[in-house]
Amino acid sequence: MRALPRRLLPAALLLPLVASADELPAPLQALEAEGLTIHGRFEAPDGLTGYAASAGGQPMTIFVTEGGQHAVIGNLIDAEGENLSRAPLDRLVRAPKDAETWGELEQSAWIADGRDDAERIVYVFTDPNCPYCRRFWQAARPWVEAGKVQLRHVMVGILAADSPRKAVSLLAADDPAAALAAHERGDTVEILDALPRPLELALQENHNLMDGLGLVATPGIVYRPNDPQSSGLLKTAQGMPSDEALTEILGPRP
Repeated sequence: MRALPRRLLPAALLLPLVASADELPAPLQALEAEGLTIHGRFEAPDGLTGYAASAGGQPMTIFVTEGGQHAVIGNLIDAEGENLSRAPLDRLVRAPKDAETWGELEQSAWIADGRDDAERIVYVFTDPNCPYCRRFWQAARPWVEAGKVQLRHVMVGILAADSPRKAVSLLAADDPAAALAAHERGDTVEILDALPRPLELALQENHNLMDGLGLVATPGIVYRPNDPQSSGLLKTAQGMPSDEALTEILGPRP
């Protein structure tokens, strides 16, 4: 029997109810045949059995009736109006996917801004020609200089014709962090005559990663909220954050 992928299920969530694909109820087997992905099973009230699933990248819950012959796709709401589908989807679909995305960000081509032992890591899709990226860089100075936050600037080149060359030149600098800081303070980027091909490819991967996150503007910010209830889920922001959003992204002002 083919077991469901255990990498999608944290150890604490590996319930005895999780079964192999061959043991799925008939309605779910039919949906799997149409491309639905089943991520795991969870307990539900009133004789229902819940399944966390996704289709086309969109998470959803499916509830199978006690006899196993019928299924309903959608959210389950209790008498107080609470959505009982949200927590299972967060645990079984969104959290594993976000952990994978965070790993992809770690492997992307970025320039560090701040201490490596900072309490918080924030990824920022940064275009060298973006004035709002510069404003965000300046606004973040108190957190970065206090050692509270490390910004990781995932370089992209989407705003102007010379943006890609500037981005790759910054990545290729002898000291990328110093080169980016000088640029954000107003210095002109020293553009290389010949761009390293590996960094050109890495820049394209950064573009693909940004597109995959649904970000269309810079700065494109990806962070983990400092909230135990967030379950490690990622949040994103685009453009220059408001003062309130800035403290949510970077934490309390030093």
